[in-house]
Amino acid sequence: AHEIKNPLTPMKLSIQHLQRAIDSGSPHVKELSERMAATLIEQIDQLSKIAADFSQFANIGNIKPEVVDLEQVLRSLAGLYSSDGRLSLDLAAEAVDSKIFADKTQINRLFTNLIKNAIEASHDNEMINVWLKVMRRDDQLLVSVTDEGSGVPAEMRKKIFSPNFTTKSSGTGLGLAICRAIVEKANGSIWFETDEGKGTTFFVTFPALS
Repeated sequence: AHEIKNPLTPMKLSIQHLQRAIDSGSPHVKELSERMAATLIEQIDQLSKIAADFSQFANIGNIKPEVVDLEQVLRSLAGLYSSDGRLSLDLAAEAVDSKIFADKTQINRLFTNLIKNAIEASHDNEMINVWLKVMRRDDQLLVSVTDEGSGVPAEMRKKIFSPNFTTKSSGTGLGLAICRAIVEKANGSIWFETDEGKGTTFFVTFPALS
């Protein structure tokens, strides 16, 4: 409820301000309307994201497992960012069979969240570098997502996978909680290593199919 109220307040204030301008016959109503429209669209997008996050979290147990090729999923996601000239997203994959048994939609969501977090953690850098690796470790497949961000402060490390925990000024704080739930539903593990001021690596393991 708190997260929904946050966008609603500026939306209400914007509409009230525009209404007063119209009632007073302000000569700048057109310009004001354009600014207000941009604000409303931004806040509606935020509400949509909040709704999507809560929907994902509520439905995390409704899985439809199938054979998923991790390398293929990561290559597809990396391709989505290939047009961003400020971003270098490097994928290194060992020559191994990278198939697991999991819900493909949720696996896409998992790595989309981890990649977005890596990019956001590095937003102050002139050039954003993110590294993805797929490796075989005995009967497990290990995927790592590494950034060059500011790292996770020591006081936040124990809470990072908790629902409603976020380091951002807005958002639900469900991103990494959703990631952990997705991994656990696929019988995997997730953890991270961080060096404050230098970056963070998230690791995810899944049972390999072969």
